[in-house]
Amino acid sequence: MDSEAQLLELVRRTACEAPADVLEALARAREAEAEPARGTLGTILENCALARERCVPMCQDTGTLTFFWEVPPGTRQGALVAAANAAVREATKRGWLRKNTIDTLSGRSVDDNVAEGIPVHHFEEREGATRPEVWLLLKGGGSENMSRQYSLPDARLGAGRDLAGVRACVLDAVAAIQGQGCAPGILGVCIGADRAEGYAVAKRQLLRPLGDVSPVPELAALEARLLGEANTLGIGPMGLGGKTTLLGVKLAARTRLPASFFVTIAYCCWACRRQGVRLEGWHEND
Repeated sequence: MDSEAQLLELVRRTACEAPADVLEALARAREAEAEPARGTLGTILENCALARERCVPMCQDTGTLTFFWEVPPGTRQGALVAAANAAVREATKRGWLRKNTIDTLSGRSVDDNVAEGIPVHHFEEREGATRPEVWLLLKGGGSENMSRQYSLPDARLGAGRDLAGVRACVLDAVAAIQGQGCAPGILGVCIGADRAEGYAVAKRQLLRPLGDVSPVPELAALEARLLGEANTLGIGPMGLGGKTTLLGVKLAARTRLPASFFVTIAYCCWACRRQGVRLEGWHEND
């Protein structure tokens, strides 16, 4: 299977098949909930099963396509971008992706979902790698609209430039969202960085499995605390009440300027559409 075919299959799986860890978390949450949350989670799981069985998108908003690449040093990135963009065009033709891209100035649809800056591609070179590896994240507009960025200190929250201040920001965001963006959600959080990099790092945390914990002990402890506290707010699936407001909280920290302390929150809906592939058979001349 050539690179474009592998990438086409990646797009199909990401749009149509919920990750196993997300399905398991939703199923556990359903068993722990009472009505109406139990029924809501049951409907979500039924939707996921039908999407996989019928090979159709699990959500009509197939989202911003963001490819996160890890490649051998010196890789021709342009060839991989071209192969991925061709796969996106073909997936759109086959109905695995909605015509989901709008030219901002004209308001016209970009019917093949490929234009300047879309899909999004992030590249990292990795020493010792022999083949490109890529993760695809499809993040819908509803959840994207719920993302937040705070600048500490924050007088309104009484939040300072420390992890207690970060905690206050995250809980404030969850309370403000109130289940919008299709709860239960998953939060990727970046502490530090500049405004733009903060969103990129926060979004990348959504690739982490739900069972994964930060290798930094204080961040791991805060991840667990925030997940537990958010799920005591009573917001629940779709904001209709319940014990399952979030499925996961994933934190990362980056260096910052002395003048800035940003807390950036990338909110993802229950349809955390992320899948990865290692491009077997890829050659530099592809």
